[in-house]
Amino acid sequence: MTAAPLLALHGVSKRYRAVQALSDVELKVRAGEVVALMGDNGVGKSTLVKVIAGVDPADEGSIEWEGQSVQISRPRDAQALGIATVYQDLALCDNLDVVGNLFLGRELRRFGILDEVEMERRAHDLLSTLVSIPIPDVRARVASLSGGERQTVAIARSLLGEPKLLLLDEPTAALSVRQTAQILDLVEQLRDLGIGVLLVSHSMGDIKAVADRIVVLRLGRNNGLFNVGTALQEQIISAITGASGETGTGPRKAEL
Repeated sequence: MTAAPLLALHGVSKRYRAVQALSDVELKVRAGEVVALMGDNGVGKSTLVKVIAGVDPADEGSIEWEGQSVQISRPRDAQALGIATVYQDLALCDNLDVVGNLFLGRELRRFGILDEVEMERRAHDLLSTLVSIPIPDVRARVASLSGGERQTVAIARSLLGEPKLLLLDEPTAALSVRQTAQILDLVEQLRDLGIGVLLVSHSMGDIKAVADRIVVLRLGRNNGLFNVGTALQEQIISAITGASGETGTGPRKAEL
């Protein structure tokens, strides 16, 4: 019997006054799987991430976590389940060092005083496991880091809570070719650790490199579900642009 997916969305809808942002969206992500979420600008990708993260709860539909029905009404609910999110803006404090950013809001204390030694030790231990982009100095200010290093710090911060599912919103945007390759290596490393990854990206090259399946949204609805290993690029692009509605049927479509 196949294990239940980590996350399963059924008929999820979200409206902002007169704008129907999402309509009857279906999505599944399994442990140790990278699912790419693709679509043109304004099709609901960021809204769907916010629904899963508890920032903007769904108006309709149901959410299952490891086979059990759950309610995600606020970010704390998502975090308690084991869902972590890294948004495109990264939400890092440039004036703080790497350790300060990693533990911001959850600082370790000993006898009421910040335990800088323990936080630095844990930062070293965590970052040493993320070998794709090494951070040479955990006491360096984040403002001095490269784009890839900043992305690594943001991902590392999300891993402190030992999540089972990681939501990545455009993690390679504005990065160099070399830094992009390093971040993609990191995504593969997360998958190897058994973490489910929902990857939002516009880059077909990035998706082809690391994703197992692709979910396409168009006008707030599912418009394609593809197995990366078998789908033709033309099919995926057609689903994104609306040239054809790929609804998940046929020999080259992946199964939800």
